Amino acid sequence: MAFPLRPVLFAIDAETAHKMTIAALGAWAMTGPAFARSAAPSPRLATRVAGIDFANPLGLAAGVDKDGRAIDGLFALGFGSVEIGTLTPLAQPGNPTPRLFRLREDGAIVNRMGFNNGGLADALPRVIAARRRGVLGINVGANKDATDRIADYVHGVRTAAPHADYLTINVSSPNTPGLRDLQHGAALAALLAACVEVRGTTPLFLKVAPDLDHAAIDEVARAAIDAGIDAIIIGNTTIGRPATLRSRNAAEAGGLSGAPLAALARERLADFRTATGSALPLIAAGGIGDASEAYARIRAGASLVQLYSALAYEGPGMPARLLRDLDALLARDGFAHVADAVGAS
Repeated sequence: MAFPLRPVLFAIDAETAHKMTIAALGAWAMTGPAFARSAAPSPRLATRVAGIDFANPLGLAAGVDKDGRAIDGLFALGFGSVEIGTLTPLAQPGNPTPRLFRLREDGAIVNRMGFNNGGLADALPRVIAARRRGVLGINVGANKDATDRIADYVHGVRTAAPHADYLTINVSSPNTPGLRDLQHGAALAALLAACVEVRGTTPLFLKVAPDLDHAAIDEVARAAIDAGIDAIIIGNTTIGRPATLRSRNAAEAGGLSGAPLAALARERLADFRTATGSALPLIAAGGIGDASEAYARIRAGASLVQLYSALAYEGPGMPARLLRDLDALLARDGFAHVADAVGAS
């Protein structure tokens, strides 16, 4: 069910509506008289991944709150984890506007934002001040004009580690030229080794694209295991365009997210489950819009799930609905804990 304010927000260009939503969530968390989840979380949904206790397996993917302006407001929606960013060492404006497009007929979004953010130093005071009623992840990347991108990631990991429950190395955005090259070969091995060296005790996740072929998936899985990465997020947006897309905005350049990404994201989750041999926790993202899809990803091997585009279409009540329905599905199938369902299919 769509939320009541959707017609109002959808009458505004997508990026302006997004900024307004984040500002409203940030203000609500600061001034709301009843800042709390509407219902106590089900013990069935609690889980432990990478040494971290999550109240539930539903996370908000990076990209929604790039600069950590609405952390508490987003947690209040019911998410077990919120991942902010992508944050780069220096502030950067990102790509020219317009750069965010709704594909209404398809329940999808195309973006070519380009890591627009105010930089790590600007965001961290908000992170420190947040009440953080859940697990907070910080997603780090490299500046577009960096001469040494690995050094940018190392700086991000070292700087953010003391303030995050986990860190994500994002090498999967299609909107920074050449960034996805870091998903391969010696460059990936060097990146992971350098970041692991400076992360201290903070768990380190790797976010990869859904557009990898089988050889690259095997390479990423081996590199992540060898480096001691704690989990893999599969994945980011896709540069592909399913033939079923109907919106005129489908032709816009950038990464596609939302419902049309679901089939590809499911395939890649299965591929990484095979490639890792269950040696690493997997986090599923891409096209998750309801409890049945979240449950299917969990049964296929995901320890956690993340969403982004569905929140834009379904509104702030969506996380609570998904969690309620997921709890019912687990109970129906006799699972006492969500972890028991991971890989059950």
